[in-house]
Amino acid sequence: MTTRSVCVLVAAMGGEGGGVLADWLIDAATEMGFPVQSTSVPGVAQRTGATTYYVEIFPVPRSELGGREPVLSLTPTPGQLDLVAASELVEAGRAIQSGYVGAERTVLVASTHREFAVSEKSAMSDGRYDSARILEAAQAMARQCTLFDMRALAQKHGTVINTVLFGAMARSGQLPFPREVCEAAIRRSGKAVEASLRGFAAGYEWAPGADAQDSPPVHPRAPASARLDALPEGIRAVVAAGAAHTADFQDARYAALYLDRVERVLRAERPVGDPQFPVTRETARYLALWMAFEDVIRVADLKTRSDRLAQVRREVGARAGEPLRLTEFLKPGLDEICSILPVGMAGWVRRRLGARAHALQKGIHLRSHTVHGFLTLVALRSLRPLRRRMSRFVHEQQAIERWLQAVQEALARDPALALEVALCGNLVKGYGETSERGHRSLAAILDDLQRRAGDGEGAAGAGALVMRVQSARKAALGDPDGRALAGALGLPRPEPVAHPIRIVRRRPAG
Repeated sequence: MTTRSVCVLVAAMGGEGGGVLADWLIDAATEMGFPVQSTSVPGVAQRTGATTYYVEIFPVPRSELGGREPVLSLTPTPGQLDLVAASELVEAGRAIQSGYVGAERTVLVASTHREFAVSEKSAMSDGRYDSARILEAAQAMARQCTLFDMRALAQKHGTVINTVLFGAMARSGQLPFPREVCEAAIRRSGKAVEASLRGFAAGYEWAPGADAQDSPPVHPRAPASARLDALPEGIRAVVAAGAAHTADFQDARYAALYLDRVERVLRAERPVGDPQFPVTRETARYLALWMAFEDVIRVADLKTRSDRLAQVRREVGARAGEPLRLTEFLKPGLDEICSILPVGMAGWVRRRLGARAHALQKGIHLRSHTVHGFLTLVALRSLRPLRRRMSRFVHEQQAIERWLQAVQEALARDPALALEVALCGNLVKGYGETSERGHRSLAAILDDLQRRAGDGEGAAGAGALVMRVQSARKAALGDPDGRALAGALGLPRPEPVAHPIRIVRRRPAG
């Protein structure tokens, strides 16, 4: 029988040790005396430096080849791979889409966690890829699958995901060397050996169902309150989470304001008679997110929390007591500066500096592991008690009240229309240009609804108005430039926004 090469493709992202994993494979093959060859192909930056590593191993010792050398390929061939390993679910999906996973030959080993791409995170609506479709494709296209959350297992054992992935690959039976050879390769590397061996063992010994045993259910923290207990059961969990979120953002008084607003909508919806209270539920969901808007105070608060710092240490694999250097990348602009000023002062600053807004936006690299850098963030965080007097807070509350009033008025006309208006709260999110765009879109929809106050008379008119608001909402979420929204509402198309071109001369080295 002719011996064929063992073809292995590893898809990993920056910082996950994909190159180290490829080195372990090469070292193990070399230790066994097998001819081996590897190549790597850098990927796209939108996937945090995704890189694929192709390793081809001829599983016959050179001592038995009689001086002959096999011809090994530099690139993978679709459908001719024995093992495809991916450190993240969409990376596995990309390998499947490229045809590298074949039902006759390929074993797929992949982590099921997600690292969201820029396009997913920047989408106005839910831009996440459908993980279920990738999982279904994996089961259909691969000869055999090993799929579990390797990132969680790596964090549990204080190591990097490549070690868990290596263990799962060794367990698959597709590598032409035993476990002890793989572990010896890790030891010879001399880098974080003990932690790497723990991760390798965890991946090798993982069994279906282990995730459920290792991950106890997480219950959201919700403040105990008689007001929450008095809410209908169908919305209580959502409102409790919203109250906790707004209290964490500002204080207990702000959470009480959130409950006041939710109860107003609930009172307006009770006569409708729907026991699920869908309008109140969706209003409560988006109201909590909107009231906890992102500003520089919130960013500084989150960046200085102990649980965030502990998470960073876990992600980079830092051991207890090991020093950690952390650099925060910030780019505050005129909007961020004005957002923390009183209304009158913010207006004056905008009038004086509005024409130079782009020039004022400078990138800042803040080393938060230093005393000066950390105290700078703490100083920004300490402004929270003054937030109610700041221009951003005032403007957000005014816009929130207008939206809530529109929801209540719509409830008096048509519950289906009220639900669509409540869902429009999803338009307002993020900060800077994203936040401004969402505010403009919501204001345009509410203005149009106000102009058509009499169009909802009769079943046909009410249904048409519901469809109009729905199509406008979807257009705003699907087109960040606002042209689709303008078309849906019959408004003039917005002019393209001019973005100045900046030419930065590179300084000569030395």
